[in-house]
Amino acid sequence: MNRCRVATVTMLISVAAPVYAANPFLDALDDKPVPAKFRGTEWSDEIQEEEIPLTARVVTTRIAKMPWGAIFKIEFTDLESRAKKTRQIRPDYFIVTDERIVLLNEEDNDAAVKKISAMDKAPTFEDRDVRGITSGKLNYEEGPWTTTIEIKGNECTYLASHNSGHFTKIVWKKGVALLEYASGYGAHADGFRLKRQK
Repeated sequence: MNRCRVATVTMLISVAAPVYAANPFLDALDDKPVPAKFRGTEWSDEIQEEEIPLTARVVTTRIAKMPWGAIFKIEFTDLESRAKKTRQIRPDYFIVTDERIVLLNEEDNDAAVKKISAMDKAPTFEDRDVRGITSGKLNYEEGPWTTTIEIKGNECTYLASHNSGHFTKIVWKKGVALLEYASGYGAHADGFRLKRQK
């Protein structure tokens, strides 16, 4: 009789624990870096032409795994173009759950990763930090910024735009991860657009 009670209690505890299934737009089997070639264009006030070709190596690495999710670092390396000044794109860190891809935007992201990866459950996220969803659509406005995140087929598109011309666009693809990354400032004053190559 006592064995049945112990088995029932154990089963209830294991069912109640949160389990990270995987996010179809950003996931990894292990912590090994996954490189990909990206190609696109860049522009700025310092570039004579409207836009010039830009290439980059984008490296995606899972840097932490928790029962409720994972944290990924996406780095843009080996950027090449004809511009006199080499473009720098800082790495992005993303907290990933079954339903969301959220930008980690702290002053010290490495310290934040250690803190968040030790948590028993996912932190609460602000809509303004969400960069991907797994279903439906998310719209919000904050001051002069308008943001839309939506699913179309196998892709999730994040598009944030400012009434002055600033924008950020991120496209995720199921089973692939980052497909496109673009960012611009002002009315075509500075920016880039990169797409994953097959």
